Amino acid sequence: MGDEQGGYQIDLGNLTAFDHQFASVPDNREDLLKECISHGTKLIQAVADALFNLPSTEDASGPVVSLPPPSTKFPREKPLPKPKPLTNWAEFAIKKGIQNRKKDKRVYDKQTDSWKRRYGYDRVNDDNDLPIIEAKMTDEPGVDPFAKRRSEKKQRVEKQEKNRLHNLKAAAKVGTLPSHVQLAATALPITGTQAAPRKVSKDELQNVAGMAATSTASGGKFDKKLAGEKPPKHDKKYRKFLPVVEGSGMGSLEKQQSDKILNKLMAKNSHEIFNVGKAVDMYNAKSDKKRRNQQQGKTSSTLSKLKVKKSPYKNKSTKKSSSRGKSK
Repeated sequence: MGDEQGGYQIDLGNLTAFDHQFASVPDNREDLLKECISHGTKLIQAVADALFNLPSTEDASGPVVSLPPPSTKFPREKPLPKPKPLTNWAEFAIKKGIQNRKKDKRVYDKQTDSWKRRYGYDRVNDDNDLPIIEAKMTDEPGVDPFAKRRSEKKQRVEKQEKNRLHNLKAAAKVGTLPSHVQLAATALPITGTQAAPRKVSKDELQNVAGMAATSTASGGKFDKKLAGEKPPKHDKKYRKFLPVVEGSGMGSLEKQQSDKILNKLMAKNSHEIFNVGKAVDMYNAKSDKKRRNQQQGKTSSTLSKLKVKKSPYKNKSTKKSSSRGKSK
């Protein structure tokens, strides 16, 4: 299990220590807590002493120690995975002695004089890149070689899909289906669990179909509907936004919205934001200013009453007489 130092069993690979000679458990909960803390402190100190006894190397951050391999075996959380059944091709390869060899991802293409991918887009020897196909002696007259190649490729894909489903059925019988396949099929239990398979309800199927229909960029608006397909349900509320261009009454709506948010913030954090002393000082200052303005208005009115008013009409006769005397 591990090295024994000071009566403790230490496993430096897992940085753990065990004490099998624990005394009798006290009845009181407080005493039990103190006893556990003291024993834990001793075990941690024993692990630290064992670490410092190991050979170390100096590094920029400090001494570095390489831990020995762990000696304690902990139990697994999940059961051991079952061996997967061999596929038809794997059984055939074992019988014939065929060994899988790793192929290069890129292959030299003689037609284009360049390196291309072996599989996928822009691959080597792609049928779409062949402008001319040489005729063979075994070819039937009147048959389109391009259409024939497309049909053969389609048949190969269907055969591969059929073999894949056959292998999945064989794995399901043994209970070694891949986890992503088990999660996709909700009626199948996860490997290692004892949950019984359940049937998918109608509502769940409708929800999955609705999510798949609305997963496009347009939200399924321009997708083709199946015969008898109902529009997807929208249980949640729709979000409402104010228009970009303000029209009649839009400015007031935006103001109301901002006032509502500010009132909520003020109501939640009123004890932090609202300063009562400052508010009282501001109110007193405003009332004093108003009182002074009123007093100044009264004094100005009394002074204007005491002033002598000038006649609005000017003495034009004197001006005329003076002008006549000058002309003479």
